[in-house]
Amino acid sequence: FVREHLPASPARVLDVGCGQGELTTALSVAGYDVLGIDPVAPHHDLLRRIRLEDLDDSDGSYDAVVAVRSLHPIRSLPQALDRIVALLRPAGVLVVDEIGWDRMDDATLEWLYAQRRALAAAGQGTAPGSLQALRDEWDADHLGIHGYDALRAGIEARFEERAFARTPFLHRLVGGVASEVLEQALIDAGAVQALGFRYAGTVLPR
Repeated sequence: FVREHLPASPARVLDVGCGQGELTTALSVAGYDVLGIDPVAPHHDLLRRIRLEDLDDSDGSYDAVVAVRSLHPIRSLPQALDRIVALLRPAGVLVVDEIGWDRMDDATLEWLYAQRRALAAAGQGTAPGSLQALRDEWDADHLGIHGYDALRAGIEARFEERAFARTPFLHRLVGGVASEVLEQALIDAGAVQALGFRYAGTVLPR
């Protein structure tokens, strides 16, 4: 999805919340002039251990910004999105892969509960004590985290949508390709919610 919506290489790309730099490295190998930033990034020529709000743009603007699950926990979402707009060239591209954690409903929670219990029975992880305990854990883990509506509203106020798709997310927590296929099938059948989403858009005229 990221490669599909980026300008052609060697476009200049900023990877916000790059983590250990896997995506940054992949984009570099693909020919992009890329910089990954993250407060806990490892030491590497392509990476800088810095927060988005502290990034100096003295060396120019970017053709695209990629944010993979890095916007929802950021302290000030409006400030972060304004900073991204400022770092982008006119008509620059934002590509997002995110989670709308607050779209979790009872049916989706029950599916996650069953998956966690099955994994625990197979010796992988610990099963939640009850469905309510899992609900409490989920809410506590996302306390103060931006939800779906806040993310979409903030992005849409600054960007013109080029692509949007809802995607499975919970398989990342329970692991395995089979879990992703199963989750997608349940989403397609309307049995569970798609908590993930992907978005690509261009900066609105300033």
